Amino acid sequence: MDSPDPVAPAVDTIVAIATAAGAAGIGVVRLSGPAALDIAAAISGGALQPRRAHYRRFQERDGTVLDDGIALAFPAPASYTGEDVAELQAHGSPAVLRRLVALCVEHGARQARPGEFSERAFLNGRLDLAQAEAVADLIAAGDLRAARAARRALDGGFSTRVEAIAARVLSLRVHVEAMIDFSDEPIETLGAGDVAAGLEEAADGLDALLAAAERGRKLRDGLHAVIVGPPNAGKSSLLNALAGSERAIVTDIAGTTRDLLRETVRVDGVELDLVDTAGLREGGDAIEREGMRRARAELERADLAIVVLDGRDPQAGRAAVAEAIAGVPQVLWLYNKADLVPAPHPGDADAVWISARTGQGLEQVHQRLHALAGGGHAGADEFTARARHVEALERAAGALQQSRAQLDAGVLELAAEALRQAHDALGEITGRVSPDELLGRIFSTFCIGK
Repeated sequence: MDSPDPVAPAVDTIVAIATAAGAAGIGVVRLSGPAALDIAAAISGGALQPRRAHYRRFQERDGTVLDDGIALAFPAPASYTGEDVAELQAHGSPAVLRRLVALCVEHGARQARPGEFSERAFLNGRLDLAQAEAVADLIAAGDLRAARAARRALDGGFSTRVEAIAARVLSLRVHVEAMIDFSDEPIETLGAGDVAAGLEEAADGLDALLAAAERGRKLRDGLHAVIVGPPNAGKSSLLNALAGSERAIVTDIAGTTRDLLRETVRVDGVELDLVDTAGLREGGDAIEREGMRRARAELERADLAIVVLDGRDPQAGRAAVAEAIAGVPQVLWLYNKADLVPAPHPGDADAVWISARTGQGLEQVHQRLHALAGGGHAGADEFTARARHVEALERAAGALQQSRAQLDAGVLELAAEALRQAHDALGEITGRVSPDELLGRIFSTFCIGK
């Protein structure tokens, strides 16, 4: 006899496979919404007690046993999403798990959108937006350091610092707006000095948080590093040495590399998005000039320029390279072909002598790359962050500078407006101020079952 269908809820109940694709020992189907517990009970043959593992046989609508496993219930509001949540843990056959999802749909659920479980957790106040993003970062973490940093962000390590600064900014804004109401009084008697000191304190805290967030972004996204230098300096040989494979064609002919070549490598726990580029020089044919144009364009968005020069003549081509890397935040200078130099001179104190062909100096390069990527800052307060977080913090910092300038000029209305802009920018990080378009873009990057 068919199990009775649950009453159709006013709000959708969603369902998805919550474990990775492919066969495994165990697979999990997750439900969330008003009918989640009823649907799980209908499929597993009986009501579920909260937070207790029940061994059950999962049944088709005609009573045929599909599989056996564990069923769990997490009533609202103490669940991941803040709604009623149920999990059906079956054998990890993709066919079985897909059928369990189909059964849930037959009982009134619908397929979840990517990230919809975490989106509901955010909308129901279980997570702020930065914490919800940290869920995806934790799932995608490539090593233990990144996983721990994402866990700290999920636990609120980043959000707490953002909200502390936001609270300070809001207090300053209230003070400035109160000053506007008494604008007939001299600004000094209204506490302008206290506001100025508060702005400086907030700016210092914001600068420290911005530096930490930038390290967290590099930890999450990897370091975008562009290998640049004159022709035949050994750029492609360096890419091959760091990648551990023959990814780039290496010849003695100048201009062999004419287009961008990308390779993602992990160096001592730090992910690098390496880009090999055409050698920079005057002249060259049309194709080579296009390659150099692309190299310069790539440098405009680079976190790091790895400059490779021929150690036999480090000054050759240096001027063209220096001009191209002028706007890159970080630069690592390498003097290649040390094996061909009888006695390499110290040269620049910051440069590293290497031989991409023999491996000489590559260990030191690894250490420098690790330090440049923020590896030296690993600690108990490290958290992951995203490019949008860094951009929001930069806007907030700029708005604080504007507010201080307007305060010094005595234009209180504009000082208050700049503080509002700073407060709103900080609110975008945690979701306190978030347009629907931003939410859709963020949660669409999540896996279906999260």
